[in-house]
Amino acid sequence: MKNRVTGIGGFFFKTTDPDKIKEWYKTHLGLNTDQYGCSFWWKDKDGNDCMTQWSPFKDDTTYFQPSDKQFMMNFRVENLVELLEQLKNEGVTIVGDIEEYDYGKFGWIIDPEGNKLELWEPVDKAFL
Repeated sequence: MKNRVTGIGGFFFKTTDPDKIKEWYKTHLGLNTDQYGCSFWWKDKDGNDCMTQWSPFKDDTTYFQPSDKQFMMNFRVENLVELLEQLKNEGVTIVGDIEEYDYGKFGWIIDPEGNKLELWEPVDKAFL
């Protein structure tokens, strides 16, 4: 497998008041926020439309479990099934099963510090 991670798919973090923090970032940094946070659109080296997501979550979210950390990174990957199989063979902790949506496939792993990492094989055109 040539490339495991191809980029950052998103940054998710916990906050006491997601709506307030989204408004602050909108007002002071100009982020075009919506109910999920902010989507940053860009083009890859081949000119394809791609997206990176910034999302605040309520501080009591269970989405980051089993990690108790305040953030979760999302990495873009090319072949999620193959990558998860390789990571499993390397002794990396895999969390849950692959989930598939119109906009891509998702899988999760835990790093040595207990951070949950989301791996996303995107279908960027699904957002257009």
